Amino acid sequence: MTLRITFLGTSGAVPTTERSPSGILVNIHGDKFLFDAGEGIQRQMMHYGTGFGIQDIFLTHIHGDHIFGLLGLIQTMDFNGREESLFIHTPPGTKNYLDNLVALCGTGLGYLVITSETHPNTTIKKTPDYEIKTFKTDHKTSSTGYALIETQRKGRFFREKAEELGVPVGKDFSILHEGNSITLKDGTIVSPEQVIGPPRPGRKIAYTGDTRPTKTTIEAVSGFDLLIHDSTFTEEYKQRAELTGHSTAIGAADLATEADISHLVLTHISSRFSGNSKLLLNEAKNRFKGELTLAHDGLEIDIPYAD
Repeated sequence: MTLRITFLGTSGAVPTTERSPSGILVNIHGDKFLFDAGEGIQRQMMHYGTGFGIQDIFLTHIHGDHIFGLLGLIQTMDFNGREESLFIHTPPGTKNYLDNLVALCGTGLGYLVITSETHPNTTIKKTPDYEIKTFKTDHKTSSTGYALIETQRKGRFFREKAEELGVPVGKDFSILHEGNSITLKDGTIVSPEQVIGPPRPGRKIAYTGDTRPTKTTIEAVSGFDLLIHDSTFTEEYKQRAELTGHSTAIGAADLATEADISHLVLTHISSRFSGNSKLLLNEAKNRFKGELTLAHDGLEIDIPYAD
């Protein structure tokens, strides 16, 4: 089942010729969600072929480099004949600001734009296949991180074991795999536990948006398959990172190590490192021993199952 991340914008506050402002598209089981919407996001979506069929937009905070693409995107989707409602989630205390921004699109849209505020440690979207939860981050304004957690999968079905027990090939296999017992012709009852392994974990990914490294992030994302973390500065600018509510690459690496993250992705790269962004990657490599990626516009990452 698909779990793909497309990085539409990976720059810090100021775009560069290589990097656009923040935007990440996640495709899980065919459902598409946009996390942040920096300037020109609709062009990035066209350029990298994601399509506009998103259901929700999740904003980590309302600084311009994370929201200035909203108006163009909303209108582009209207020009394309969208009819389905669009849901936009925004951090605590920012709904009025967002509503005023969306109002600039006018009243003639052919679909509804529904805005709502998030709250920390809350499930804001849930389906049988996954849920999206919030966690508190630490920026210079009201901010929110998001965790996407896939539902546990059924255990493996051991066909050979079932056949040894006399289960006939066919629909009884499906009945057992759905968690129901069956009765054989000789009266023997076969239960699911006899032929099915333990539940298998779903995949888990998280995106912090702009933030200092925090304990709340570690607690929220512990053991995740992938973490996309603010990595605006090198360690030379550690004091500026703290002052502006951002992380260094080393700060992100140390956090990911403590949280036992399998794959760390560095993003929100300051324009001062344009043409030399590998400095951040090299610093993080010295502190994080898992899989490590420096994000760039157009990067796609497919998340495999651990097993």
